[in-house]
Amino acid sequence: MAGGAFADGATLKRAHLYEYKTTGYFIFSCLVAAMGGSLFGYDLGVSGGVTSMDDFLKKFFPQVYRRKQQHLHETDYCKYDNQILTLFTSSLYFGALIFTFAASHLTRSKGRKASIICGALSFFFGAIINAFAMNVAMLIIGRLLLGVGIGFSNQAVPLYLSEMAPAKTRGRYNQLFQLTTCLGILVANLVNYGTEKIHPWGWRLSLGSATIPAILMGLGALFLPETPNSLVEQGKLEEGRKVLEKVRGTTNVDAEFADLIDASNEAKAIKHPFRNLLTRKNRPQLIIGALGIPMFQQLTGMNSILFYAPVFFQSLGFGSGTSLYSSVITSGALVVGALTSMALVDKYGRRTFFIEASIEMFCYMVALAITLALKFGQGVTLPKAISVFLVIIICLFCFAYGRSWGPLGWLVPSELFPLETRSAGQSIVVCVNMIFTALIAQCFLVSLCHLRYGIFLIFAGLVAFMGSFIFFLLPETKQVPIEEIYLLFQNHWFWKKIVGDGTNDDGLDGKKGQPN
Repeated sequence: MAGGAFADGATLKRAHLYEYKTTGYFIFSCLVAAMGGSLFGYDLGVSGGVTSMDDFLKKFFPQVYRRKQQHLHETDYCKYDNQILTLFTSSLYFGALIFTFAASHLTRSKGRKASIICGALSFFFGAIINAFAMNVAMLIIGRLLLGVGIGFSNQAVPLYLSEMAPAKTRGRYNQLFQLTTCLGILVANLVNYGTEKIHPWGWRLSLGSATIPAILMGLGALFLPETPNSLVEQGKLEEGRKVLEKVRGTTNVDAEFADLIDASNEAKAIKHPFRNLLTRKNRPQLIIGALGIPMFQQLTGMNSILFYAPVFFQSLGFGSGTSLYSSVITSGALVVGALTSMALVDKYGRRTFFIEASIEMFCYMVALAITLALKFGQGVTLPKAISVFLVIIICLFCFAYGRSWGPLGWLVPSELFPLETRSAGQSIVVCVNMIFTALIAQCFLVSLCHLRYGIFLIFAGLVAFMGSFIFFLLPETKQVPIEEIYLLFQNHWFWKKIVGDGTNDDGLDGKKGQPN
């Protein structure tokens, strides 16, 4: 079966011996760590709303404000086409993609907890600078600091959640990251909806409120335990076992702890984890987890809607308040999608959600493009019925994304990498994700201006391609222990031709790859 082969229980090493209970200590750890998603989500939601506020535009982008007023009574694809304005949004992601590599070193040497704390501190100071910004330079500096915070938190939090969670419920708990991201988007849109009425400084309150999730995560992180995987990796075996017993709620953790020891011993032989990602045994993780999924997560077109939902709705002829209200509705659909995925992904699997939602998202993008081609760009405001239809289509698209590419785009890569390349692999995941996030943020408005409805047909084609990518290349990872994921590729119809039995390598690094 294409893409569907995976290892059965007899092939796995000790998975059937793992024991666990859901403890309060474990729940607390996951909830605090997952606050990292709220940093990412709040920024995704707040930036688009702020850039649509008249007070913000008058102070920093008066040319855009004048153009907006000139087109106040008509729809126009090019109303917000300004590269400095889009740089305000995208600069954060350029900062994140650079500092994720610093986060990788810190995550591996000092642990996941250290990176989470660094992320909270940087995000806090970035929010302060943005709230008190007096010119565009201060805005960009603040955004870069926010990007540093997101680079650290997005690198560490998915790893933390995947390593802390038992194999059978890993999908559910890892997706707390996506749930808090969606909740951050929703809260940001609600804040924007309220502050838009506060003149002339409401936008400062929107940007400054980003300090709240940063404070909550930073203070909570001080009480977090380090993951057992990281403690073992650092040579703190006794402490690692104690934490494992505490989060699993049982002292019978011999099998799981033995797997952690084995993985750690292999990891210690790797002097250059980034180089080791290039070996044949890690080729599937590199192509699927580090490059494919994080790239495709952004090429769905979802983030173009998240960044610029208020701007996009205003371009369609919605009033300022109505556009922000419509953004609240779409972000609510994301939250419902994330909750749906959390409840069902460990039952139905990752592949099912990826493939089914890709089909839906393709249909919605085509419907959006056709509607805009027939009814939009004629210099008149869209009829109310058409506007409502577009909001419904966008909400359905958000719901499909919210239960598939949104949460699984972080869950699946965090599952795939072996311990020796896990922090390095996650850094590439974040880097690739941020590169394409920044490109979408920087290019969407100019693409909307010049390609018009055609941009959504391009997104539809990309969604069709990425659904096929998953169907053929991703094995099902549900309920497979994270230290035994590599066995799936040894039994996959395509990847087994490349990785073989896992003993081959390219002489790049590791025990068998070190030059004689």
